[in-house]
Amino acid sequence: MKSKTRGLALTLFGLLLAVVPALAHHSVTAEFDPKKSFTVTGTLKRLDWTNPHIYVWVEVKQDDGQLVTYGIEAVPPGMLHRAGITRDMFKVGETVTVIAAPAKDGTKTIGLGRRITFPDGHAIRLNDRSDEENNPQ
Repeated sequence: MKSKTRGLALTLFGLLLAVVPALAHHSVTAEFDPKKSFTVTGTLKRLDWTNPHIYVWVEVKQDDGQLVTYGIEAVPPGMLHRAGITRDMFKVGETVTVIAAPAKDGTKTIGLGRRITFPDGHAIRLNDRSDEENNPQ
């Protein structure tokens, strides 16, 4: 009887450990304000094509000449891949325009990407939310 109880407890503990990462995932609205947006244009400096989210790093020249790097979070690479978007479509060194939702904590250099537009005019949607239609700018 003790071995059945121990086995059940170990099984339940194992299931709990498997569920914890899912519980740790954050809500978009906990970090970003989807009712607002900002737009930056700059040089694509880096692309982190990793799970759980890709990050686009854009270096922007401010009015005072200072270079500031923005970190833009986007959906997981698997979602982009299923939409026909690959990492090869992002060319480091190109000038891009990004529309993003700002961070709720007021950090000016991070955002949740909505859309990235490339020099030839084509754009890639960087999220899976419908708030882009409600707040394109």
